[in-house]
Amino acid sequence: MSNDNQHILGNFQSSLDDLNALMFRMASLAQANLDAAAHGLMNRDSSACASVIADDEEIDRLEKKIDEEGLKIITLYQPVASDLRLVASIMKVSPNLERIGDQSVGIAKRARKMNNNEELAETRLIEPLYQMAANLLRQSLEAFKAGNVDLAIEVKQQDQKLNEAQKELAKKLTKRMENDSARIKDYLDLQFIARFLERIGDHAKNICEDAIFAESAVDIRHGGALPE
Repeated sequence: MSNDNQHILGNFQSSLDDLNALMFRMASLAQANLDAAAHGLMNRDSSACASVIADDEEIDRLEKKIDEEGLKIITLYQPVASDLRLVASIMKVSPNLERIGDQSVGIAKRARKMNNNEELAETRLIEPLYQMAANLLRQSLEAFKAGNVDLAIEVKQQDQKLNEAQKELAKKLTKRMENDSARIKDYLDLQFIARFLERIGDHAKNICEDAIFAESAVDIRHGGALPE
């Protein structure tokens, strides 16, 4: 192999590594913001809520940077096969991470409103949903990083449990609202927070689909068959 080809391949691999690092930097911030938003809610810590809202700008910036660098890689190096799938998948993961950041901001804003009122005991009912959503996100990123198709499939299937838990909590909160009309706004905020967490699970599921595509070249979106 000529020195020029070695140089091009070295630059390509370096650019690919940098793109991957950007995505996991974005993922780390999204996870931290989710944790901080949940902490702000459970511990009535409005400063934690404020930090989530402030830090979301960096997540947005990273999404744009990933798009910019991904397009640059495709234009300059014209990757094929698994390399092209990886670049494309990273560019698809970043919008899901951006949306997770937005959901965390939504949780933080609702929590900050609730923190201005007397503590509501039912707030603790949110914690299991948060744990489920956080675990789905963590495992989906592990699956993507390791190219672990089996884990990605498992996490994708686990999302249904979060959906069911959110629906059950919605029923409980609706019943509470009927019996305690004075706190209707707080119960509605909890309903929204539960919905935000359910959506985070959906985005984690999407990341799993991207992990499967990057590793196996199988597109399982919209009911596509799982890889064998």
